Amino acid sequence: LGNHTLMNEFILYGLSSQPELQCLLFFTFCLIYTITIIGNLLIFMVTVHPILRIPMYFFLRVLSFLDISTASVVVPKMLINFLSQDRSISYIGCATQFYCVVFLAATEWYILATMAYDRYVSICNPLRYAIIMNSRACHSLVLLSCCSGNVVSVVQTAWVFTLPFCGPKNINYFFCDILPLIRLSCTDTSLYEKQIIRATALVILTPFCLILVSYACIISSILKISSVAGRHKTFSTCSSHLIVVTLYCGSGTLIYLQPKASFSQDAKKFLPLIYTSITPMLNPLVYSLRNKDVKEVLIR
Repeated sequence: LGNHTLMNEFILYGLSSQPELQCLLFFTFCLIYTITIIGNLLIFMVTVHPILRIPMYFFLRVLSFLDISTASVVVPKMLINFLSQDRSISYIGCATQFYCVVFLAATEWYILATMAYDRYVSICNPLRYAIIMNSRACHSLVLLSCCSGNVVSVVQTAWVFTLPFCGPKNINYFFCDILPLIRLSCTDTSLYEKQIIRATALVILTPFCLILVSYACIISSILKISSVAGRHKTFSTCSSHLIVVTLYCGSGTLIYLQPKASFSQDAKKFLPLIYTSITPMLNPLVYSLRNKDVKEVLIR
């Protein structure tokens, strides 16, 4: 431990080291990033419409803001690295990027759980919905989600960036994530990998269990609706949220609950793309194309 190197920068290898692929990857992710920004800005503006001023669309605006932020923390640096020979990122820059990604990802998970609770109250307790999900309650839930995400992120960032790094300083990844970073450490990381599993259980599995409980109650209520059209309409308002939750849970579980899983290096790079690039792009499409009210306001 006495011989470890004082790191002042890291080198991000990116998605591929093949020069002939760099331009193709640049234009592909530039298009994805553009769609992400435009789509989420449209959702953000559309849901401000008076017709859509209900808690469900308030949380959707928050989700759009988080998606824009997540993509903006990761993708611009990745785009620069596609066309640049210098792929370095400073130690402070790496720590900042890591903090932001963890904060945004954890907060988004808590917001997804909050959205499930909102749907539960709306469908299972409709007469008291306006009282329970009032403006103060909605803002408090968002603030609680942000505070919880911040606590998780501060603890994880302080924990990772106090590790002794020996070098090499090359990160075979496209952003500063916890697994490739701890592999650069001089110390035994088996304890840290167990901590990752515990943290993942707290951030992903706990909200996921709350979401499952909410939807179990929702499905029970839907089955009691006599009208087939009524059941279809009620379920369609929840299906978009379930699609997003499935994408997040699937990618997060495969990456962080199995840190020693024998995936190929390409697979290990692809899975984080789901929650840093793909899902932020798909969210506006999922919520707009499957939501009649959003489509009508968007057309107007």
